[in-house]
Amino acid sequence: MRSIWNGSISFGLVSIPVKLMNATENHAISFRQIHLEDGGRIRYRKVCELDEEEVPASETVKAYEDADGTVIPVTDEDLASLPLPTAKTIEIEGFVPASAIDPLQLDSAYYLAANGVPAAKPYALLREALRRSGKVAVAKYALRGRERLGMLRVSDDVIAMHALLWPDEIRAPEGVAPDADVKVRDAELDLADALMNTLGDADMDTLHDDYREAVEELVAAKAAGEPVAEEEAEKPEGKVIDLMAALENSVRAAKESHGESQGEDGEVADVHPIGSGRGGKKSGGSASKRAHSKKTGEKGAGEKKGTARKGAEKTAAKKAPAKKAPAKKAAAKETASTKASAKKTAARKTTAAKKSSGGTRKRTSA
Repeated sequence: MRSIWNGSISFGLVSIPVKLMNATENHAISFRQIHLEDGGRIRYRKVCELDEEEVPASETVKAYEDADGTVIPVTDEDLASLPLPTAKTIEIEGFVPASAIDPLQLDSAYYLAANGVPAAKPYALLREALRRSGKVAVAKYALRGRERLGMLRVSDDVIAMHALLWPDEIRAPEGVAPDADVKVRDAELDLADALMNTLGDADMDTLHDDYREAVEELVAAKAAGEPVAEEEAEKPEGKVIDLMAALENSVRAAKESHGESQGEDGEVADVHPIGSGRGGKKSGGSASKRAHSKKTGEKGAGEKKGTARKGAEKTAAKKAPAKKAPAKKAAAKETASTKASAKKTAARKTTAAKKSSGGTRKRTSA
């Protein structure tokens, strides 16, 4: 960046050499004035009213015109001879909270850079002191032939300075505010709050100059010899009579643009007036009844599905043991077979014992 002023910051007995640079730039498209007939440039020349001759810049000086019409010349040498302590110094007068500065006073913005290696340490000291205090510095400085008021604050890792208008340069807003008897209802405030919440925070990084882009496209089309498409300007609407209706429509439009008003079936939800009478209540009641019946139907369907599922589980539980019955029958058959074998064995043993006892008896009697 190119510096536009070199001087120093006076912080008590500490002097910080700095360079002043513009922090903003103007992206507006500039135009020239030409003669439409032949395209010649139209230029302004400084002509003396007395002799009607053009006066070069070297012969032009400042002058102050008194109330009675008297003209008093004031040269650059006259202004340079004035005792101006802030001619090359940004003199810090004190520190205040940022909220104490009226935004109406804010003017041009500048960056302050440390001018040289020795200035780095005191520059960083002032920057960190401002950052830790959470305050801004109020200072006086001179630029372009006049003394000005400035505000120093921390922006990222640099010290920024905003030119301020003097307090007596701010006009009082007399006759600007509407009549004092205007009353705002709570219902209107509620809708205004809903509209603000729907619009949400402004993303400053996405905002851009649509008009400048349109002018650039117009110039490019004319340079290429292409026809310029004319867009129909939107017709201004009449006066808003029903403020509540306008707020409701604004909330609905904002929700549609933000995609926040779609329900489960993709339909846009209705916005009903708050305390707007029987119509609003009836509409809201019908909507709630429909929503209730829909929820009840969904609940009933869910309960039926749950009942059917539970019944199926019970049936499956009853059938499951039946599959194990053959195993029990097989075990019973094996048990019965074992018992029959045991009975046959016992019967054989009894018969053999009887035969044995009979044979013994016969041999004894013989």
